[in-house]
Amino acid sequence: MEDPEVADPAPEPQPGLRALLPTKAFLSSRKGQLLLAESVLSFLTFICYVASWAAAFMTVPLIEFLLALFLFYAYAMKVNEKFQGIHWPLLDFIRCVTAAIVYFAISIAVVSKYPDGASKAAAVLGFVATIAYALDFYLIFNDLSHFLRRGDPSDAPETQKADGENDSDFDSD
Repeated sequence: MEDPEVADPAPEPQPGLRALLPTKAFLSSRKGQLLLAESVLSFLTFICYVASWAAAFMTVPLIEFLLALFLFYAYAMKVNEKFQGIHWPLLDFIRCVTAAIVYFAISIAVVSKYPDGASKAAAVLGFVATIAYALDFYLIFNDLSHFLRRGDPSDAPETQKADGENDSDFDSD
């Protein structure tokens, strides 16, 4: 005779550390992969800066690593659905834009100033991280623009045209 607990097809959630692991669905999503790539690239860049003569630049990859890791777990654990007071896509967009700009700037500075190999490796990883962050903010921008376009009324361009016609009347006076 079988034990009814063993034959139960629905697995119960695992307590402990397994609850902190992201789901396979999130890891296979575009956002999950981008956040994971940003975290890994930022951490590797941080390690290279620590080992290089350009150790003064290690703060940027460390902060970006922590922010990417925070958002990775916030999206994976659906914290963004629990805290509706924060506009998560805008927060993520601003993070990606600033990270791309700062990574690009410090990578150029490191390539031009420091001759050691670890600095060059950090700069190359910084350029790759710039591309990853730029791709992320491009995709976020496209998602936000599609969302905003759907929310606009269909007669908005006609209203703007009518306003433009009124402005031209004032210019001719």
